[in-house]
This record gives sequence, C-alpha cells and structure tokens, in this order.
Amino acid sequence: MSEPNTTPAVFQAAAAIDPAAIAVRSIGGATSLTWRDYAAQVRRIAAGLAALGVGRGDTVAFMMANRVEFYPLEVGAQHTGATSFSVYNTLSAEQLQYVFSNAGNRVVVCEAQYVERIRACGVPMQTIVCVDSPVPGTLSVAQLKQLGRSDFDFDATWQSVTADDIVTLCYTSGTTGNPKGVEISHASLAFECRAYASVMPVEFGDRITSFLPTAHMADRVTGLYLHEYFGTQITVVPDRTQLGAALADVHPTIWGAVPRVWEKLKAAVEYSVAAETDPPRAAALRWALEVAGRKAAAHLAGTPVDDGLAAEWARADAAVLGALRAKLGLDQLKWALSGAAPIPPETLGFFFGLGIPISEVWGMSELTCIVSVAPPAQARLGTVGRLLPGLESKIAEDGEFLVRGPLVMREYRKEPQKTADALDADGWLATGDIITSDADGYLRVVDRKKELIINSAGKNMSPANIENTIKAAAPLIGALATIGDNRAYNTALIVLDAESAPPYAAQHELPDPSAAALAADKTVIAEIARGIAAGNAKLSRVEQIKRFTILPTFWEPGGDEITLTMKLRRKPIAEKYAADIDRMYVAELADGVHEPGSA
Repeated sequence: MSEPNTTPAVFQAAAAIDPAAIAVRSIGGATSLTWRDYAAQVRRIAAGLAALGVGRGDTVAFMMANRVEFYPLEVGAQHTGATSFSVYNTLSAEQLQYVFSNAGNRVVVCEAQYVERIRACGVPMQTIVCVDSPVPGTLSVAQLKQLGRSDFDFDATWQSVTADDIVTLCYTSGTTGNPKGVEISHASLAFECRAYASVMPVEFGDRITSFLPTAHMADRVTGLYLHEYFGTQITVVPDRTQLGAALADVHPTIWGAVPRVWEKLKAAVEYSVAAETDPPRAAALRWALEVAGRKAAAHLAGTPVDDGLAAEWARADAAVLGALRAKLGLDQLKWALSGAAPIPPETLGFFFGLGIPISEVWGMSELTCIVSVAPPAQARLGTVGRLLPGLESKIAEDGEFLVRGPLVMREYRKEPQKTADALDADGWLATGDIITSDADGYLRVVDRKKELIINSAGKNMSPANIENTIKAAAPLIGALATIGDNRAYNTALIVLDAESAPPYAAQHELPDPSAAALAADKTVIAEIARGIAAGNAKLSRVEQIKRFTILPTFWEPGGDEITLTMKLRRKPIAEKYAADIDRMYVAELADGVHEPGSA
C-alpha cells in the first residue's frame, strides 16, 4: 500500500499514534491541544467551512500571529480540500489587495486587529473569521464550528483530496515588485517532508518552536507540514522577543533559525559572560569559551582537534558548556539548522565550539522550501550540504544553478510569463542563485545572480560574502548594505542592531540608546570602524569596505529595507539612501562618513 500523499491523510495518521500526547502548546503550556482534541476541532472546523461553501480548489487566507488556534483552523481548511495560505501581518491594505485578488480567496481567518485593514483592501470577503475578540460582521471560531451540518461527510471530503491538488500558496516576500504566488502541490510537499526526514530524522514527539511568520515557507514546512507528517510537538512563539524564554521552556530536539537569530544568540552569550560579576564564575566562563574558541578555530581551519584539546574541551563541557547549552535551551538538539541567507562562518564555529553543530540549508519557495542539507556529522563548513535524494541539478553557462525534480512548484499563480521565465519546458527551474558544486556534491552558494557587484574595473564580487565577513567581526551591526556596483571602490550603509544597542549603551554608560544618538557617538563609530577593519583583513583588497555611514535608524523586518527573514531589499535601499551613498563617494570626507582604518 502506498504512503499517504496529502496533508489530511498524514494528519489523520499522526493524530492516531498517541491521541493523548500534546500536539500544540503555548510557552509554559498554559494553552495546549492533545492530538485527540486537535483532530476533533479539525473535524468541526472543516464542517463549518464546508457550510460556507469552501471546498476542493477554493482558497482560504490566514492573517495572525503564531498561536495555538492557528493549527486546527489551518488543518481544518486543508481537510475541505481548500488551498490554505498565510499572509504577512505587516502587509498594507494595498498589498493585501494584490495578494487576495491573485489568490481568489473569499474567506479570511484573522485576529481582530487586522479586520479593518482587510476590509480596507477593497477585495470583497464573503466571510471573516476572528480568532480572538468579536468584531461586528465577523464570525467567531465557535460560530464557525456551529455552522457545520450534521450530514457533512468529513471522511469522504478529506479522502477526495489528491496529491495533484494545490496545498498552499507561498507569496514570496520579494525584494522588488509585487510578490509572486508560488503554487505547491500535495505531491511536492510529500516529497519535501519525506526526503528531508531521510537526511535529518524527524520522529513523533520531536519538539520545535514556531516563531517565523506562518506566511514564510520555512515555518510552514518546519512548523506545520513536518508536524502533520511526523507528529512533532509545536510550541508557538507569538513574539520573537519571547524566543529565548521559549527555548528555555521547550528544550527543542529539532530547531532552525535564520542567521540573524543565531547571531543574536551568540551575542547574548558573549554579553552575559562579559556581564558576569562573580569572579570565580566569570573566570570559569572565560576559560570554557576560550577552549570552545580553540575548537571552533580548528573547525574553521578544517584541521582535526588533537587529543589534548579534545580532553580539555570535554572538561570544559562537563564543567561549564553543558550548563550553558541547557540555559539556552539547546541541550537536547538532534540537529540544528540555519537557512534563508548565508551565515558567517565565525557564527557556525562559535556554536560548534559550544557543542551545537549547525547544518546550513539552501532552498527556496519555488522548490517547496529545503533543497539541500547535510546532517551535522557530515556537514562541511561553507557549504549548504547536498541535494535531497531524488533531485537533479546542473549549472547554466552563466553560473546560475538549475534544479529539476518533484519539489519544483506547479507555477506562479496567474503569472504564465513569469512561470515560463523561471521554469523551462524540460522542468528545469532557474533558481537565480550562483552555486558551485564540489566533487562530492556539496553545494556552495556564491550569491544571488542579480545581486553580484561589478565594480568600475569589471571585478565581480559577492556582496553577501562581504557583508557576512564584516558582520562576523562587528556584533553591533544589525544590517549592512554593500555599495559598489559600477563604482571605483566599495562602501557600506550600516544599521545598528536594535537588540544589541541598549545593552551596549548601558555597558559603556551611554545615556541615550536611540539609533540616532548611537550613530553619532564616537565610541560606537570607533567600534564599528574596528569591526570593519577586522573584516576587511579577511577580504581581498578589491572587496574591502573603504568608507561607511551609520544610519540614524533601526531597520525593521518587513519594512522598506529588509524582508521578514532579514534579506536586504537592495534596490529600494539604493533609491531611499541615494544621497547618503553619493556622499560616501565625494573626494573630501563628508560629515557622517567614516573610514575603517587598519585592523
């Protein structure tokens, strides 16, 4: 008998494994759902949606924070045969108008705070369901459940869903223009989940947090679909500021994050060690991190750890590092991931030294999320692992990486020309990435094809590589945009990290932790200059940052400058800060423009 290849079928199988086990919970467990209660709610929600006329091929949109109630609502929609998808909570009414028009949904499930914006978008909605507080003209979840008819054939409805049906739409956050709606089939999703788990094992009861927006394909795969396929336990994190508390509460067995989250965890460890006031404990922490640093350095250099260092690390682990991992909540991990953007090698090395090896992954929404990975024991520094089994790849003449196989999207919704531009007649998807492959099939991401810098001398450079190298040497930097296309030399727009800035200001007795005050502070400028100089020392001469400007603002994820996964929107940045950029190329050093000096 073949394996089930739709989300309703695999959910029903997972829910039957241990109905009394906790499936979804809040931080601390004050709110939770057993698989038994979860399945019962799914049945009632599917009946309610069916009574509204929602069925196979229809679309249902979700707009809410990460919360327990999302799961039975989303999975209930799947059981009607509908295509269920989430939108980013930061979208404006104008952006919602585009997405909802493209998706064709007439039902939205949301929090009360978004009702006015949804109504203002101009796309008429048949039904808006509010998950938290009542709003006139909307349905509550309880009312939705009450709509279900007694003669609704739940089992026949979900069993009619086929592997060729569209399970979700993923609207790429995009760095320019309107987002494209990626259509993912149940068959592609089934391949993704099973191929991924064949490399990075996932089992019933594995614990993970859901903290990325549910509109992001990474959260949908790791926090929803792997959950349905294998029965993982989800702890929802409604606000990213609660992530530290969530990790300490959950002690996840499987976990992944974007590079900036890993970088912030690294900074938090370093700040806590620096702030330790008990002399014996401070000395022990410094010793353990020094040992961890030597192990990290060996890892980064690709050299084996000698017996003496291995023994010293084991002592440091028993005395300090094990407790430090437990304090972070990362002491029970089977595997850890970093994806969505390149991560500085120094960050990977730091966590390797702590005893937390991280596997880098590469993927994209058009390929149902994760495409390549290697388990921690087989991971190679600087690579994103190997293609999942069952996929093919080739490199085009211009270096662009092409992929073919079951993960490839159906199409961009209602965008035949854009689909044709990305997907050829033979099924090869043009990824837009420049990726190299070694003799063993390990992939190394160079950069986005369209983002490579070509300076006025014709030299090609990867801005992502430059930015990661600099950021690794300067923890205060939240975002860095390298400028240099068709220019004589590279410069950088610097934005301070909103979370690191206040503790830095307190440590250095700076009275005002605002972005504007810190951007003008001589201590901060000197610290950034030092970090850039240190980063420059690891770059070729042509890649180095010659001048920089610290902008008097923090960039918010989902704003004009960066996406929700911290990807730079390079074209909008270049347009918005054109005057600041031009000032960095004036012969005489202008006010607010700085040079890094020497490392």
